Amino acid sequence: MYSPTFNFHDGDFILRSDCPHDDKLMCSAKSIDFRVHRCILSASSQLFEGMLSLPQPTSDSDSIIPIIPFPETSEVLEALMRHVYPMEAPVIRTLDELAPILEAARKYDFTVAIDALRRRLVSPEFLDASPLRVYGLATRYELDEEAGIASRALLNMPLSSQVPHEDLKHITAYDYHRLVVLREERALAAISLLTPSRDLKCMQCNGRWDTAREPPRWWMDYRERAKEELRVRPTSGVIFSLPFLQQSAQKGCTGCAASILSSSWFFAQLQQSIDELPSTV
Repeated sequence: MYSPTFNFHDGDFILRSDCPHDDKLMCSAKSIDFRVHRCILSASSQLFEGMLSLPQPTSDSDSIIPIIPFPETSEVLEALMRHVYPMEAPVIRTLDELAPILEAARKYDFTVAIDALRRRLVSPEFLDASPLRVYGLATRYELDEEAGIASRALLNMPLSSQVPHEDLKHITAYDYHRLVVLREERALAAISLLTPSRDLKCMQCNGRWDTAREPPRWWMDYRERAKEELRVRPTSGVIFSLPFLQQSAQKGCTGCAASILSSSWFFAQLQQSIDELPSTV
């Protein structure tokens, strides 16, 4: 059975899906033939360029087209061809779809497909939903830039919140250790920045001579809760949010809410310092 999309009448060889690499071409009932062009694949892959430049066996009939067996499924093979040919790229909605296509693209050295799949791997929807899995795929295929992007996304959530997946079995101890160290070192560095400015005052808390040099009451609550939050998520996303600050205002005196509002300059400086900490493996 031929692919309805890749069955070019002038194609000069066939890629057969769901077919092991053997001389008998004993394939499954799901096998699909992709009749494609030698020149297109040679231009897209150095592996194919080298393979197709070798002398081909002679045939008594000019009508016989060489067949190259592919163990990959027809869905994976079609996605690869859609990246290689000048046509609309395939729609990849899940990491389950992306992972085998990326593996095949690297296996057969389809550079244009690899580049497109790398961009798709770190798309916002995948990073928001499964950053640890994205990190696992990136490290498995030695995609350093994408691994860094995924490690940054992982700072925004506890590692324990990530759903286990088969892909995570391929994360090496080395790569997981780098991730853990990044989070721990960033958390410690961020916590060390939680030092109140001498200009941080509350008109009521610091209104007496014996409390004038102390930080406002809201600060003690804020610092302790910020420490706990940074150990779980070592980013500035939560600790500078209005709900987080409001809780500290409620723990202070009646003037602490106004003190927090007037300390926006301090929070801006603190947030910038935390955001400038190393954020990728």
